[in-house]
Amino acid sequence: MSHHLKAITREEHLRFVASRPPVSHLQLPSWGEVKPDWRAESLGWFDDGGDLVGTALVLLRPLPKLRRYLAYLPEGPVIDWNAAGLDRWLEPMLAHLKRRGAFSVKMGPPVVARRWSAEAVKAGIADPGARRLRDVKATVDEPGAREIAERLRRAGWRQAEPGGEDGFAAGQPRYVCQVPLAGRSLEQIQNGLNQQWRRNVKKAEKAGVKVVQGDQEDLRVFYELYVETAERDGFVPRPLAYFRRMWTALTAEDPDRMRLYLAHHDGEVLAAATMLTVGDHVWYSYGASTVRRREVQASTALQWRMMSDAHERGARVYDFRGITDTLDEDDPLLGLLRFKVGAGGEAVEYLGEWDYPLNKVLHKALQLYLSRR
Repeated sequence: MSHHLKAITREEHLRFVASRPPVSHLQLPSWGEVKPDWRAESLGWFDDGGDLVGTALVLLRPLPKLRRYLAYLPEGPVIDWNAAGLDRWLEPMLAHLKRRGAFSVKMGPPVVARRWSAEAVKAGIADPGARRLRDVKATVDEPGAREIAERLRRAGWRQAEPGGEDGFAAGQPRYVCQVPLAGRSLEQIQNGLNQQWRRNVKKAEKAGVKVVQGDQEDLRVFYELYVETAERDGFVPRPLAYFRRMWTALTAEDPDRMRLYLAHHDGEVLAAATMLTVGDHVWYSYGASTVRRREVQASTALQWRMMSDAHERGARVYDFRGITDTLDEDDPLLGLLRFKVGAGGEAVEYLGEWDYPLNKVLHKALQLYLSRR
């Protein structure tokens, strides 16, 4: 028995996601406005009684010169992810997207497969036999995840190779780091920080680092630091217009959806970061810092303030977003994993992204195009 699927209004979409456990910010109507190269559509699944029971934000990317689209559901759809009933959700979705002219569908099921506690990750880094997270025994193995992956494979979905964020190679991280806040006092969360973190939080306090919340006008200051960070870390920065669009779209949907934090020291902003909130899930989104006066630990002060604010507003999770799954000492990304896990974060593995080729020839041509870039 499959559900009935059709396009829904923004209001219906927002009402539905507000009534559920937190949904990724990438599955909100506002996210479509942040991505002008994609056409966004809100879809809804209805049961026989006419009740809305599932939603999706679908981003459609046109192929150059063809009226065919890559359809992308980042960290979605928002449905009942139970292996037994998957077909009744996904079959009508594929049929609808095929009619819309999609040649390939990519989705990122918001399904957790495994979790590693901060202690388990720390032990894994110290273990010379462990090269990757998957070599370390998980603290929690989510039982339904393997079954869902099996069901997707049997239905013709293929697990995607992780892509970049640019152009067609849409991609969200499979591994993230999350600090659990639910049921813990701020003191307990502070005790969960490793020694280095606690030392650096104290250093910043002693040095007089002040963390303040900024507004839209401060995006320019954030952006200068972000460009410096991009040059230092070797990634291509997004344009300032992207962050302005993000601010406008997200705060119009909910004035507290996006916050900007700035760490000041002696009249200069040394670090800045954006924070996103949906329900009781808080994400650290973009961070930026300068190499000047590193010793005052402005970045640590900034994160601690964001975690404290998240806790104060009743968040269950402070989500550091993407981490590498490498435990290799020579990998430059290991430092970031250490930093995030040092805050008492657990490593979380999602099911990853999955592709369904509706038109095998075009899907293959796209894969080839991406592999040559």
